[in-house]
Amino acid sequence: MAIDMIGYLYAATVAAGGVMGYAKAGSLPSLSAGLAFGAILGLGAHYNSQDPPRPLLQFGTSLALAGMMGMRWNRSGKFMPAGMICIISVAALIRNMITYNRYFPLPGRN
Repeated sequence: MAIDMIGYLYAATVAAGGVMGYAKAGSLPSLSAGLAFGAILGLGAHYNSQDPPRPLLQFGTSLALAGMMGMRWNRSGKFMPAGMICIISVAALIRNMITYNRYFPLPGRN
């Protein structure tokens, strides 16, 4: 299986967003959440790069990020950073479902 470069870029984008939130506003929660989610997504990209790929960690983390940031975007109405992370997370969800569909452990599937 090929290296999941898109997954690693997604993880780096989330982590960089946390660093930027800290640099611009001094937000320690933004820094810790960005680095934590970035690390989990990086581990998920590593799992997706294995043979066979294991997409559940990256899928679940993307789902959580899309939900949390979508609610934050809805509440604030500001596209940056919540809207951008929400859209990127939804794109990662769709990509995971299309690319790794046959590797999801679904009931009744061997």
